[in-house]
Amino acid sequence: MSIATMKAARYYGPKDIRVEETFIPSVNKHQVKIEVKYVGICGTDLHEYTHGPIIVSMKEPHPLTGHCGVTTMGHEFSGVVVEVGDNVDNDRIKIGDRVVVEPIFRNPHSVFTAKGVYNLSEPSGCIGFSTNGAFAKYVVVEDYMIHKIPDSISFEQAALVEPAAVAVHAVRTSGLQLGETCVIFGAGPIGLLCLQAAIAAGTGRIIVVSISEKRLEKARELGATLLINGKEENISQQIKTYTDGLGVDVYFDAAGVQSTFTTGIASLKNGGRAILVALFEKPMILNATDLVMREITVKGVICYRHIFPEVIKLIDSKQMDVERLITKKIKLDNIVKDGFETLAYDHSEIKILVDISSN
Repeated sequence: MSIATMKAARYYGPKDIRVEETFIPSVNKHQVKIEVKYVGICGTDLHEYTHGPIIVSMKEPHPLTGHCGVTTMGHEFSGVVVEVGDNVDNDRIKIGDRVVVEPIFRNPHSVFTAKGVYNLSEPSGCIGFSTNGAFAKYVVVEDYMIHKIPDSISFEQAALVEPAAVAVHAVRTSGLQLGETCVIFGAGPIGLLCLQAAIAAGTGRIIVVSISEKRLEKARELGATLLINGKEENISQQIKTYTDGLGVDVYFDAAGVQSTFTTGIASLKNGGRAILVALFEKPMILNATDLVMREITVKGVICYRHIFPEVIKLIDSKQMDVERLITKKIKLDNIVKDGFETLAYDHSEIKILVDISSN
């Protein structure tokens, strides 16, 4: 008897993603199978492609999933439920539901999961890194990861719910208040989604810093009030001048390098808050005395928790017009050349979606 297969983009190592046939996954009692419609290429996916393996479980079985080895990546996606496990609540999830997926695994034995802060549980895990993901026709996920979407949200918009959740969680964690000012370093998808989330929170003046003029232009279109090219000199002084010599209330780092970290801290007013959203590839040098003397708060944020329903409503109401970030839609067959390679070298691209249904 022949075994059913599907086409998938499989990660073998750095600069080695192959589109090939692989087995169609089956569900267990608490899982759901989704027919994928659209999936975004995330910055974390790109880091795995260019410098990995970093997160993908390639050498040892993942402690939560047991997965190890060649992996189908992809965790920002939308689709339709096509199969449910025997113990899945059919009042909540049914075949035919239009859905998005909150892709992080919840460690059932973690005290953090018990307290509701499941994104802090260790070990952590994510669809597309700790098990096979959505760069394929079908993907299997845990039932608790499922969130239904209304018919008024397109599958393309829905594929951006996951990165939008990162941004909304960052802004909510920052405590950004109506009328406060902020600066966002980095105008990739997460930085621009932080911009949209900050506007939705009622922020008055929002500064965006990026080395890409095309991304700065997109930030202008989305509502940034001051744009600064990251190659310019005296950026923190420009920011302080714009804020009447005080500095901003909040600095978001969506770039993750020493220069943005140093400049971001210097751009804060006394008592300001630094929110680190990016994954930093190298350790940062920090002037702790400066933080003490100015009572600066530095806080990291990882993923999100209990926020997908709110993000879906923000997108549905157009308070976050996420579709404006999509710069290209490609076929799965072309994911390396038109997706990963393009994002690695063309900084004018922002969010590339893979149209799985077109293959």
